[in-house]
Amino acid sequence: MTDALKRLSEEGVAIWLDDLSRKRITSGNLAELIDQQHVVGVTTNPTIFQKAISQGDGYDQQLSDLAARKVTVEEAIRMITTADVRDAADILRPVFDATGGQDGRVSIEVDPRLAHHTKATVAEAKQLAWLVDRPNTLIKIPATQAGLPAIAEVIGLGISVNVTLIFSLERYRAVMDAYLTGLEKAKERGLDLSGIHSVASFFVSRVDTEIDKRLEGIGTDEAAALRGKAALANARLAYQAYEEVFSSDRWAALEKAGANKQRPLWASTGVKDPAYPDTLYVTELVAPNTVNTMPEATLEATDDHGEITGDTISGTYEQARADLDALERLGISYDDVVQVLEDEGVDKFEASWNDLLKSTQAELERLAPSEG
Repeated sequence: MTDALKRLSEEGVAIWLDDLSRKRITSGNLAELIDQQHVVGVTTNPTIFQKAISQGDGYDQQLSDLAARKVTVEEAIRMITTADVRDAADILRPVFDATGGQDGRVSIEVDPRLAHHTKATVAEAKQLAWLVDRPNTLIKIPATQAGLPAIAEVIGLGISVNVTLIFSLERYRAVMDAYLTGLEKAKERGLDLSGIHSVASFFVSRVDTEIDKRLEGIGTDEAAALRGKAALANARLAYQAYEEVFSSDRWAALEKAGANKQRPLWASTGVKDPAYPDTLYVTELVAPNTVNTMPEATLEATDDHGEITGDTISGTYEQARADLDALERLGISYDDVVQVLEDEGVDKFEASWNDLLKSTQAELERLAPSEG
């Protein structure tokens, strides 16, 4: 094993795994990754669960029991996914205790069909927190317009949140504002702020995928020179925004009351273009107090040949802004790109959820006991 993952951790980047399945839990693989590869957290999403449940027979016994009880497919999915999250949270509990609650976290997402419904999202977040019943859970809420007030309300109830599907700098600032508003609500309710944690999942690779496609359509040398630069520029400017917000007077008052900073989490860090280094969105986004949630292939690539050279974000803001400005001059609208990506992100998770409903329904029918 190289020491790349150890070095990454020492630079202040928490390494989380962007994957979960029952097999990973029962085989001891998750415990091994924690022990040997510095993994200190796990994120899940509807796509990950759909893949896990549709492959292998690890869920057959539970599905058979659920089928015998004639539960609805929605209830079956919640029983299955919360069981996995609960077990993963138990495996990660020593990390949670050792880091004072900052890491050792497992994320579970609200039903993506609720992405544009504030009250339903709050109700679902409360239900998930109750169902999993582990202090080291993060409830994932998408950063849609309807999600923002839901984030503030859920944080205000003392429930820790992973805000997901953030693509734009403006929306990211709104997410941080929602977090601070939530902490202020929690403080008013007399809750212990030190027990509330949050990460803001800022998506990376999908930005390059969308913008590179538009650059190729332009086809000039100037356009070609900007390929692969937008995602890093966007994420680095997000970190600049994080530094600004969490050095404000508003934050200082909350910190004095025991509050924790909402860490930026780099999500979608698997490289989708083979022309780029497969560790690009890890080695170039190193800065203190961040999280990088990696698919296993990216984790392995970083372990094998990642070159960690210290902080690769501080001091890059001027160049990052210049790169985004250059895209605007070429006629690529930043506002349009980030809106397209948010819409696509919600649609993809909803499609995965619907696939999960269909495959789980099929399994319930297959395993249903014969009458009598």
